[in-house]
Amino acid sequence: MRYNKLGHTDIDVSVVCLGTMTWGEQNTEAEGHEQMDYALANGVNFWDTAEMYAIPPKQETYGRTEEIIGTWFAKNPSKRGDVVLATKVLGRTTRFPHARPHLHNGESRLDRQSIIEACDASLKRLQTDYIDVYQLHWPERETNTFGTVNYTHNPENDGIPIDETLRALEELVKNGKVRHVAVSNETAWGVMEFLKHADQAGLPRIVSIQNPYNLLMRHYEVGLAEVSCRTGVGLLAYSPLAMGVLSGKYLDGGMPEGSRMALFGQYFPRYMSERAVAETAKYVAIARKHGLDPAQMANTFVNIQPFTTSNIFGARTMDQLKSAVATGDMTLNEDVLSDIETVHKETPIGY
Repeated sequence: MRYNKLGHTDIDVSVVCLGTMTWGEQNTEAEGHEQMDYALANGVNFWDTAEMYAIPPKQETYGRTEEIIGTWFAKNPSKRGDVVLATKVLGRTTRFPHARPHLHNGESRLDRQSIIEACDASLKRLQTDYIDVYQLHWPERETNTFGTVNYTHNPENDGIPIDETLRALEELVKNGKVRHVAVSNETAWGVMEFLKHADQAGLPRIVSIQNPYNLLMRHYEVGLAEVSCRTGVGLLAYSPLAMGVLSGKYLDGGMPEGSRMALFGQYFPRYMSERAVAETAKYVAIARKHGLDPAQMANTFVNIQPFTTSNIFGARTMDQLKSAVATGDMTLNEDVLSDIETVHKETPIGY
């Protein structure tokens, strides 16, 4: 297993990160515990969750994933120090108005009250005294999040200022509830603004950015890759298999029973477009040409990028988990990378 430094800290995190968003929906508590046991035993010391999980978000499963992690910590208290645990506070919930009904009359915000209350609730569910990396799940302001390409400028919807958000996070750090802070679903402008405010006012400096990145969606390379390389705010890549699409299991009309697309395909349409399917077929063909597993090739591509700190994978089965963990020390040769770039140049940021 390879390890990378987390931002400017002295923390080493595994290049693959255990994602948890299916626990409490597609996975039971026992299955979540089995995944945590296996991951830690095989060098995966970085785990990612969120108060909103399980996914898709709904009121009856809100917080359930954190609770499953919490019961594992309760059973294994001596192992808490072996895990670098990341979770997230919801952004403005106009996007998911049903996900968190208990704050601000049904709408969470990235203000002090929301952040402090959300962190305390996460700590209780996680059954831990501290969170290693506390992330803002998406920006307060209206911007092109979740892989959206087009940007619409609506400054009247900026909402809570970044300075106020950072000062609330600083309070959590000073009180020992949070070790480091980070962002998710952010833009290059957003990352630089957070760094500017931190440097100017002596506030906590973000250590990472969690955004989508995979062979079908390489938008991160346009502006954020340079930001990561120059500032040290590395990428925590999510959706490395494009919701499982890059494994090839949905090609030729395939729809495995119990898969994410079979259950929740309406929530993730971007990876099932005609264009995305056509590209996926090309990447699967490359993997098979070189004797590689398509899913492992796609994961390894993310792992080896110079701007990647860690690659967050999610697994419904133990076989999927073991396949992803095994990529922690894999690489791709120049022939494979050349073939990948040939396909990418045909549709450089499309999906």
